[in-house]
Amino acid sequence: MHIQVDIGFEQLLEIVRNLPGEQLDRLKEEIEKKKETKNIKVDKESFLLSGPVFTDEQIEDIIEARKAINKWRTS
Repeated sequence: MHIQVDIGFEQLLEIVRNLPGEQLDRLKEEIEKKKETKNIKVDKESFLLSGPVFTDEQIEDIIEARKAINKWRTS
């Protein structure tokens, strides 16, 4: 069963303030997990953007290799 309740931020804040210690700790853990998930997404993007790239010389080597392979295939 799923129930949705619309409450304002102030009401939510008051509910959180009144949580027993164990439940408050659990809520904090869940919030931290969500933050970590967001950070992981950002880290993936920065990881990919900071990765290695081909130099102009390597690109030329690839072009020449493709030309040689194409010439060999059509011979």
